[in-house]
Amino acid sequence: MGQFILKRIGVMLITAACLTFIVFFLTNLFPNLEKLAKTQANNRMSDEQVASWLENRGYSQNLFKKYGEWAGVLPSLKVTTDEGQVYTRCSRPTIPAADAPRFCGLLQGNMGFSTVFKAEVSAIIGKRLGLTAYLMLAVLMVMIPLALAVGVIAGMREGSRTDRTLSTFAIATTATPEYVSGVIFIVLFASSKIGLSPLFAEWGWIEGRTIVKGSSASAMDNITFANFVLPVMALALYGMGYIARMTRASMAEVMTAQYIRTARLKGVKFSTIVMKHALRNALIAPFTVIMLQIPWLLTGVVIVETLFNYKGFGWSLVQAADGNDIQLLLGVSVVAVIVVLVTQLISDIGYAFLNPRIRVS
Repeated sequence: MGQFILKRIGVMLITAACLTFIVFFLTNLFPNLEKLAKTQANNRMSDEQVASWLENRGYSQNLFKKYGEWAGVLPSLKVTTDEGQVYTRCSRPTIPAADAPRFCGLLQGNMGFSTVFKAEVSAIIGKRLGLTAYLMLAVLMVMIPLALAVGVIAGMREGSRTDRTLSTFAIATTATPEYVSGVIFIVLFASSKIGLSPLFAEWGWIEGRTIVKGSSASAMDNITFANFVLPVMALALYGMGYIARMTRASMAEVMTAQYIRTARLKGVKFSTIVMKHALRNALIAPFTVIMLQIPWLLTGVVIVETLFNYKGFGWSLVQAADGNDIQLLLGVSVVAVIVVLVTQLISDIGYAFLNPRIRVS
């Protein structure tokens, strides 16, 4: 197992290097650099002025060298602008180039400086990632138990009316995007004009004008049920269908196994058969699907966070793309790549432990 983990980590590092280089190449295409120059300097710059601006800030050098500087394996190039200012990748408005270190890339914990937020990329990502982590944790706590319950109950009664009803529900949730369900939830529970809120207010069941809040901006400072339940419901409802359908298929297959039939013929209680014998084996396949939901939640919250005005990791990605913030885009991409690779490693290790038939050589 130890050798397997080391091999997987080695493959992860190679994959991370390849993926980050592809993202670095795409973000450093000339149209993006030209837009960056005009955004930071002057929108009416001529082509010669754009080329001079990029040259003075090290954007015109070899792509592999720029990538090496960004990764922190090569020293940062010192250039002098036309105004006589010395500029390096390590310099900041608060750190002059003379005091900046030679190496200040990703390996040194430096993700660059955001041109939109005027702050360190690592600080921005750390704050926004923490906000999204709360949302992801809440979604997983709601989504996984509900999905497993739906899948197990449907799989226990394969072909029955209960199975058909729950399977239809799972398919419907999967077919409804989170931005659609989010809008529906806002209309039903967070509108003072239509939906359930006016009716409940008329009956005196609620004190305010709406049941819950349609915006989650206040949840960034203080999470409550009213300002956090709608984005959690929108994400959990969309993601639970995949887990429920996989659990149902796995549970239905296990329930027809020979050892389950033998246990039933011996007179073992049905609840004991399900909980002690069938459930553990049925959860092996859904475990991988559950682990895949983590990177999906990290990058899939873009629409939900924008819809509910929750300024987390997905919101920062939208702002970086809209403002052509190259350094922030690269930082967000690195975090997403790391999360995907780490969750895949955990999934492989967990699958080997859960399934005794798997042997790692």
